[in-house]
Amino acid sequence: MGRAQERGLIRILVHQIRDYAFDRHQITDDLPYGGGQGMIMKPDPIFRAVRAVTKGAGEVPILLLSPQGRQFTQAMAGDLAQAQRIAMICGHYEGVDERVREHLAVAEVSIGDYVLTGGELAAMVIVDAVVRLVPGVLGATESAADDSFASGLLEGPQYTRPATFEGWAVPEVLRSGNHAAIARWQRTMALKRTAERRPDLLSQAPLSDEDRRILAAIERSSDEPDEA
Repeated sequence: MGRAQERGLIRILVHQIRDYAFDRHQITDDLPYGGGQGMIMKPDPIFRAVRAVTKGAGEVPILLLSPQGRQFTQAMAGDLAQAQRIAMICGHYEGVDERVREHLAVAEVSIGDYVLTGGELAAMVIVDAVVRLVPGVLGATESAADDSFASGLLEGPQYTRPATFEGWAVPEVLRSGNHAAIARWQRTMALKRTAERRPDLLSQAPLSDEDRRILAAIERSSDEPDEA
């Protein structure tokens, strides 16, 4: 991330919403209408902040980080990596005034089914996932394409030297030099790992007829009883 900024590939700017509050105490929250626990972030400082930092920037996706939002995915990271600029609103307290959701943010995004004290950590996660997809950021151009979720599947097992460690050997196929066999093994392992750990992903993954044959064979082998 630091090297990408030094090379001018990206810029990450942080803006303090309090700087856009009207009063001298820079208050950005207030009690909820109708009663209830906690405090709500006021709409006016948020609108002023977003309008100020996006002025003259053209069309900017404005995301509200919220546990109520759409689940952040690798596909979403890829879409956001195509944008010239992204603005993210980090919520606090019990949430933000509903008018921010309705009239300012174009989308609400969640990084998981849990609640944080603020949206900053969620914003950092999204920035990291998006920036690594910007051309030139990663050392190897193929790295991002091979990641888990990039193809709709989990990534299969990977090995490096030594070839044998404490009696555990690297699979022979990976040392064979047969690139076609290696590619088949890697695809098979990715399908197997996804079927075992995240079978829900298979319904959305772009699978070929060969992939389906491999999955059927994996399912048959898993149904076979273990030998005594």
